[in-house]
Amino acid sequence: MVAPGTSLREGIDNIVHARTGGLIVMGDADDLAFLFSGGIKLDIDYTPAFLYQLAKMDGALVVNANATKIIWANVQLTPDPTILTLETGTRHRTAERISKQTEALVIAVSQRRDVVSLYVDGAKYILEDIPVVLAKANQALATLDKYRSRLDQVSTRLTALEFEGGATLHDVLTVLQRAELVTRMGVEIERYIVELGTEGRLIEMQLDETMVGVAGDKSALVHDYLAEDSDENFAVAFDQLVRLPHQDLLDFGRLAELLGYDRKVNTLDYPVSPRGYRILGRIPRLPRLVVQRIVQEFGGLEEMLAATDGELETVDGVGEIRAKDIREGLRRQQEINLVDRYLQT
Repeated sequence: MVAPGTSLREGIDNIVHARTGGLIVMGDADDLAFLFSGGIKLDIDYTPAFLYQLAKMDGALVVNANATKIIWANVQLTPDPTILTLETGTRHRTAERISKQTEALVIAVSQRRDVVSLYVDGAKYILEDIPVVLAKANQALATLDKYRSRLDQVSTRLTALEFEGGATLHDVLTVLQRAELVTRMGVEIERYIVELGTEGRLIEMQLDETMVGVAGDKSALVHDYLAEDSDENFAVAFDQLVRLPHQDLLDFGRLAELLGYDRKVNTLDYPVSPRGYRILGRIPRLPRLVVQRIVQEFGGLEEMLAATDGELETVDGVGEIRAKDIREGLRRQQEINLVDRYLQT
């Protein structure tokens, strides 16, 4: 709502450039009425020009939650003075107290420092200039590219080891760690995109291209290597992974524990074999339900590779044509993986 390109941001930018300062409260005027003293009731359609002109008055502006109406102007706000605030200026102290006392979004524009502060639920966020945010977003994208490149390398290595039957828990945890690092960097860039508004479209396109396949592969990897695979165990493990502090993400013992293994296990020497979710998930036009049935029928990738077309056909939802597609898909993945490993060396 306050991102570049929106009419509300245009009005705020006008206030910043004019150095008039201002206090804008966004929410239901009826719910906030107990905080008002004096003021002028307008109830007019919102425009950036109106917001800029009305902000020249000493009092606050009250705008509806969708920023389509300016309800009040020149309002004296009277929040509970006993609410703790760490701000120093009168305008910002009032803004923080109102955000703690109500569910309203409060925007404080500093008159002298050209700083726009957002307050919601007592939390403060400072809007930065577009060039600053763009620079941060581009730096984050460069980091994401490095993370994704490393993820592709370790993922390719794991795939080769899976086909050879030589994967260890350490190989699996390396891929899981890298996939989560990529995911978290992507989330950080998404925040920049929101703040950039229309200016962030190019960043968003680059992010979407870089993140292709990461979420699906990560989910399949967890399913492949959970000590005891079930929907409940998967949900718990995935939730724990998302909430894991950064330092714990670097601890392979903690990651092993998350998948249901002993935390003290020697991951380098602990052999594991995949159930086949990740490899089968890369075969085009193979529904998730059919993948689950194949895994339940054969139990692991090694058994799938050894299965004949006839054995694959017996799985509900496979049939003769799909069985051939699966066999061909597995063969092509082995070939592609060999090429990828050669190119990485």
